[in-house]
Amino acid sequence: MLFYVKLVVFKGGVEVSVEAVKEFFKEKGYDIKIKIFEDTSTVEKAAKSLGVTPGEIAKSMLFRLKDKYIMIITAGDRKIDNKKFKDTFKTKAKMASPEEVLEVTGHPVGGVCPYGLKNPIEVYYDVSLKNYEVVYPAAGDTNAAATIKVEDLDKIVEGKWVDVCQ
Repeated sequence: MLFYVKLVVFKGGVEVSVEAVKEFFKEKGYDIKIKIFEDTSTVEKAAKSLGVTPGEIAKSMLFRLKDKYIMIITAGDRKIDNKKFKDTFKTKAKMASPEEVLEVTGHPVGGVCPYGLKNPIEVYYDVSLKNYEVVYPAAGDTNAAATIKVEDLDKIVEGKWVDVCQ
């Protein structure tokens, strides 16, 4: 019975999450369509579903700093470089738990994006994204993705460009 209740709450949260992303784009005046796929829960699955390289998937990760959370968006084929992260943020990289991710962003792991957030979060774009003209971030659900020009990323959500990947 508890599993059923959790599943209903989670599923409802996901539906609300995608709608929050759609509403965010509409309020900002962007005509960005969200595509729903069978399974884009990992970078590899998303790339296959979209017919693109893993690097073109914009991977959004939530990190917990001492007194706040930050979101870093990277090319999907890149990993955080712990030394670069520490040099940039003056602390060790510590990813938020799945429960924290859902609570802070309103999006489930695999659907995390900087759009339609439940709470304000500082956003950072890794320079690895600049290798592409267009990237595909999640859109509030593990099976939802948007198509966004890299040059528009920090116009849609203001953020800072950093170099924190290997």
